[in-house]
Amino acid sequence: MVIVVDDDSTVRESLESLLKSAAFNPVAFSSAEDLLESGLLARASCVITDMLMPGIPGLELQRQIKREYPRLPVIMISGHRAEEMKRRALSEGASAFLYKPVDPNDLLHALSLALSDLSDSQKDT
Repeated sequence: MVIVVDDDSTVRESLESLLKSAAFNPVAFSSAEDLLESGLLARASCVITDMLMPGIPGLELQRQIKREYPRLPVIMISGHRAEEMKRRALSEGASAFLYKPVDPNDLLHALSLALSDLSDSQKDT
């Protein structure tokens, strides 16, 4: 299961459609709060989240995920081209950071790498 979190319904639906077409099982949320309340993180293979959202922003969501599920990959996306934001997300454990509009091939490549890294880390345990 790949989780998508974005407050923009157009982006959320587009990512969900892309993931379905690539044979993933996406589950989408409009806020970090909705995701955290869902109880689905334990079943997730990856989380794709927007950086800037009302309520809990993406970076804080990533921190919470990493505390509870340190090996769960998080891919960050943002419509704001702020290199400092990108640097912070990556330094705090994001598997990838992509800018909107997200290139479908770039996202699928980043997702493939994140899932491959997850699989490799599970073999090490």
